[in-house]
Amino acid sequence: MTALDPALVASDVFGTLLDVRAGSYAAFERILARANAAHVDVKAFWEAWEHANIRRYREPYRPYKAICADSLAETLAAHGLDADGAERSIGEYFAAFADMPLYPDVARTFARLGAKRRLAVVSNIDDDLFAVTRVAKEFDFAIVATAERARGYKPDGALFRHLIAQAAKLGIDSTAILHMGQSQFTDLPGAKPLGLRVAWINRRGVALSPDVPAPDWILPDIAGVADLIGD
Repeated sequence: MTALDPALVASDVFGTLLDVRAGSYAAFERILARANAAHVDVKAFWEAWEHANIRRYREPYRPYKAICADSLAETLAAHGLDADGAERSIGEYFAAFADMPLYPDVARTFARLGAKRRLAVVSNIDDDLFAVTRVAKEFDFAIVATAERARGYKPDGALFRHLIAQAAKLGIDSTAILHMGQSQFTDLPGAKPLGLRVAWINRRGVALSPDVPAPDWILPDIAGVADLIGD
């Protein structure tokens, strides 16, 4: 494979293909309202909750739903709020999955990439939650690598090792895989130590942390990946 000719293009889902933040803020507003905390900034609360999730991804495997519930309880408690209803309240977030919007560049980029290359998704998610998303319903993938199937998560590498193993069954070596993902704290530490090439999709224009492996490319959207590879 040359730098611009991968056989398999893999993608993170939430934040890369689906606008998870915009698609879940309303759910978290309802969660905070249940906790009598409508005054709490929903965006800051969401980011604290997500960082709690990322920390738990390094622990022994548990379903994503359980991780999210525990992280919600922790984040509520850290804000001095009642955490007793966290397991029930997190259902508001899961219910939002079916309506999470695709980023505008996704359909046309997958059409370009999929014309000549195989596509895969790599996601820290349970199978049933992924199945209701527009990504699962609207696109075909040669490989669907979920945390449930891998019995592990990004960033510890388990999910990417699962991707590499599935690709090998299709006759695709790891050197022929290009991964695109938006999370510098899960995609880069998970993929780069295994030798995968990674395009960091920096849709929000945030600074790259010095504590994560450097990506091969930094792009503002996934359309840039198709332009990088060419037709």
